[in-house]
Amino acid sequence: MAASGDSVLVVGGGQAAAQLVVSLRLGGHEGRITLVGDEDEPPYQRPPLSKQYLAGELGRERLLLRKAAYYESRDVELRLGRRVLSIDRAGHCAVLDGGEQLGYDRLVLATGSILRRLDVPGADLPGIHYLRSLADADRLQEELGAGRRVVVVGGGYIGLEVAATAAKAGADVAVLEAEERVMSRVLSAPLAEWLTDLHRQSGVHVRVGEQVRGFTGQERVEAVETGNGPLPADAVLVGIGVLPAADLARECGLGENDGILTDEYCRTEDESVLAAGDCARTINTALGAAVRLESVQNAVDHGQVAASVILGDPRPYSSIPWFWSDQFHVKLQIAGLARPEDETVLRGDPSAGAFAAFRLREGRLTAVEAVSSPRDFMMGKKLIAARAAPDPARLMDESVALTDLIQSRHGIPTLHGPDP
Repeated sequence: MAASGDSVLVVGGGQAAAQLVVSLRLGGHEGRITLVGDEDEPPYQRPPLSKQYLAGELGRERLLLRKAAYYESRDVELRLGRRVLSIDRAGHCAVLDGGEQLGYDRLVLATGSILRRLDVPGADLPGIHYLRSLADADRLQEELGAGRRVVVVGGGYIGLEVAATAAKAGADVAVLEAEERVMSRVLSAPLAEWLTDLHRQSGVHVRVGEQVRGFTGQERVEAVETGNGPLPADAVLVGIGVLPAADLARECGLGENDGILTDEYCRTEDESVLAAGDCARTINTALGAAVRLESVQNAVDHGQVAASVILGDPRPYSSIPWFWSDQFHVKLQIAGLARPEDETVLRGDPSAGAFAAFRLREGRLTAVEAVSSPRDFMMGKKLIAARAAPDPARLMDESVALTDLIQSRHGIPTLHGPDP
């Protein structure tokens, strides 16, 4: 059990780091807490960067998870605009840029993720953007406007959200997706097709199965070179995913495999080092598997789990994963984790603009994808947590209440009470 006076060093300035710090102080931790972040801002929300902030609907100050004064009042030292270069696990210290050393009793790696970058000719031309930070959003915001030709490379969460934001700003937007459908890693085929139609009906040119071969231009990008010829562009946003920022862990000898390996308590093989957020591959007891996820909910959960360990009251990571995305007038909510081969059962009429796709594997519910249907999303989460194996025909039948489907084929009792 960690003593209440243990010093805690947090490497990273994102959602997981902020949640950890808040949870520690709320839990009564009295030891020194130092947070080292490589950006100049205190921890802030990243989801609005591709939506409300990019559109100018949300001010910079409202992005902050806590104002700087909050950390000062809780005796949390912020080292902003600084980087940890190396970790000496034997000596329990980290070396910062400039050579300064910070000691610790407990080290939490909340280093987040790094962007995947395109390695094609012309990829370094001005006008080609990536979106991960507040500074990235500020630069991209200057490129959007009526009549601007904006090309988005990648049809994932970030790509489609930026496409929707740019289209609403009056830009002429094209999305190039290398796979045969958008959001292929996270969505069923019917929902991906519906989302593609939504974008096309809103004026976005969506091209799937499209490979980017390079970029051309004189002083800045002027066109995207594809397998079907050049596509004129005044600005480009590349959103092709991220990788876990696990270099520090790897270099100091911690286990890493598409994320820093931890147990269900966010603990690495070194009892003094924990990992949380996008950088961590953590055992989820609700899923019975180790997973690495890129979501706000996952970061918050990890921050709370890591804090519970440091506070001496360990609580395992056991949440059902969930995600969301806002595109045009639609809110997409996903709970659970599906595989491409999972069966898809639709509930509701997609043409009405509010429906859900339920995913099943060997009869058991694995995920729900809800479009502007919070009731289906909430009940889907409960069904997944109950390890329900609903009859697909009844699942599809809207006259059957979802609460009646929670009883599993494996003896899980039915939950009672009205739908939320």
